[in-house]
Amino acid sequence: MRAGPARRAWQTVAASLLLLVTACGTGSAPPGPLAAGTWRLVFHDDFNGSELDTERWVTCYDWNKDGCTNRGNNEAQWYLPGQVSVGSGALSLNAERRNTRGSDGRTYPWTSGMISTGRDHWDGRPRRTFTYGYFEAAVRIPSQGGMFPAFWMMPASRYTPPELDIMEFIGTTQRVFMYVHWRDREGAEQRVRGTYGPVDFPAGYHVFGLLWETDELTWYVDGIKRLRVTQADRIPHVAMEVLVNLAVGVPGPPPPSVDSAGMRVDWVRVWQH
Repeated sequence: MRAGPARRAWQTVAASLLLLVTACGTGSAPPGPLAAGTWRLVFHDDFNGSELDTERWVTCYDWNKDGCTNRGNNEAQWYLPGQVSVGSGALSLNAERRNTRGSDGRTYPWTSGMISTGRDHWDGRPRRTFTYGYFEAAVRIPSQGGMFPAFWMMPASRYTPPELDIMEFIGTTQRVFMYVHWRDREGAEQRVRGTYGPVDFPAGYHVFGLLWETDELTWYVDGIKRLRVTQADRIPHVAMEVLVNLAVGVPGPPPPSVDSAGMRVDWVRVWQH
């Protein structure tokens, strides 16, 4: 969708504000999405309290059973609620090198934290799901190697693909990755990847956003478009949950000198038409 002169001027101003905010490390945001259209804020958390709002968030995947992990990525952590905290106006997801016995019978060398708008357990109901919208979070990723921080979306059906990865850092802290995953007509998994960097992302908060419309996916980093997908077969049309997690050990384990790491989230917001 082409923007008029006034809209383009606002986009330039908003992008400048976001970059200034990032430099200051506050994680604040301009009033509403940069994408054109009329929007209403339907979900937000500024993490201004002293504990996680469990009416908005759970601390595991939908397959939560005394914790959880993502075996599909061969991750090194077992997620536990004690690794999630709120204070000083931010959410903290804390990874620690600590042998942790999972309910799946395996021992994991790390424990870490995550949040999701999904379920408390497999047969529960999701906190919130979304179909289309504008999704943003202000995040400061850890500087330590071997961490796999992500802000992403998975179907409420609990099966992927489709999958929307608003931001991931895999094997680097200097370059962000953005993905859409889908199945082709033969049922094979496909994906499109975008990247942006190098930037010293651990040095401060950065705003990662995704516009998800019926005919468009557009990713933003600090208010600037970095990836756009418009092919119809690649755009999901199913309800999705929002997730923020600090995984460990992808694509390789942390160095022996690293025993802990922390990911900070200033806010998460969702707008819809």
